[in-house]
Amino acid sequence: MMKVVNYISEAFEELKTNVTWPEWAEVQRLTIVVAVFSVLCSLATWGVDQGFTKLLSAFFSAVK
Repeated sequence: MMKVVNYISEAFEELKTNVTWPEWAEVQRLTIVVAVFSVLCSLATWGVDQGFTKLLSAFFSAVK
């Protein structure tokens, strides 16, 4: 158990001393970039899904 406590303590010390944290403005800017990219990927996935739905509906209507 002492090894786990020591590991966690060293990890927090590493985060405080050796990690370069970004400025708040950069965090906000990158968050917006990620949000926009996520929305665009979601819309692209939805569009492909709708396209395949229509394509398969047309195919099965033709087969029927």
